[in-house]
Amino acid sequence: MQAVRIHQYGGPEELRLEQLPVPVPKPEEVLIHVHAVGVLPVDWAYRQGLMKEHVPLQLPFISGSAVAGVVADVGSRVSKFRKGQAVFGRASQGACAEFVTTTVDTLASLPPNLSFREAATISGGATTAWMALFAHGHLQPGQRVLVHAAAGGVGSYAVQLAKWKGAEVIGTCSGDHIDYVKSLGADTVIDYRTTRFEDRVHDVDLVLDGVGSDTLERSWSIVKRGGTLLSLVDVPSTERAQQLGITARFSNELAPDTVFQQIGQLIADGQIKAPVGREFPLHEIRQAHELCQTGHGRGRIVLRVAD
Repeated sequence: MQAVRIHQYGGPEELRLEQLPVPVPKPEEVLIHVHAVGVLPVDWAYRQGLMKEHVPLQLPFISGSAVAGVVADVGSRVSKFRKGQAVFGRASQGACAEFVTTTVDTLASLPPNLSFREAATISGGATTAWMALFAHGHLQPGQRVLVHAAAGGVGSYAVQLAKWKGAEVIGTCSGDHIDYVKSLGADTVIDYRTTRFEDRVHDVDLVLDGVGSDTLERSWSIVKRGGTLLSLVDVPSTERAQQLGITARFSNELAPDTVFQQIGQLIADGQIKAPVGREFPLHEIRQAHELCQTGHGRGRIVLRVAD
């Protein structure tokens, strides 16, 4: 089979398309025939070694984690899935290969009306947005939420999920993406290149920050007392949060399989849309990583592995 492995940390040139034997699932694992893979920002962070102090990986390793495909084989202890069943979720041992093995605790059954390419956008996109908005932000109908990087893989889902919940949604993005973010349901969209969001927005119940640094720093002032500031990339100061009377935290909790299933059903039912951005074949994974690393894409980048 073909697989993309990383033998040493570095740039996109370290992504190598290789021929490997098809793996055999352990008793608690399934073997997936991969159809589509979502490219996440954390993928290039792992590739460059930015996460090695916190999450050391054994080299060489297969890139990626957001996967959608068909179960090709099951381990002796697996009863949750069967051969031939379409699934999606987060793969535990890499995703960028024609076949991968993974444990089943972060896999869900693919709803009939959900495509593989759509399902590949859910892990690390929709699940991250869901956990931030609902598990950590406790978002309620009628509240006001500001989503930074609203056109990105997480932001595109956060806007839709917040609107689905009944919140008033404000998004920040570049001018090129304003119409797109409005189409997702945002009530107000701010071009961060021409307008300082803190000049337009005040008394927000929840801020979801996917940018960090200066954007996070400027977001403190717009959160109402009793509100919540969540960052996907930085760790906010708990001391400052206490002084302002708000909750602030780093939101990075992984979602359980029940969340995958619920989000997949929302998309299949047409209540939200899967924000599929650029698509690349597996052998163009370097170009996919380069685009992802710019941080200026729209929606989630997807790799096509099988038709």
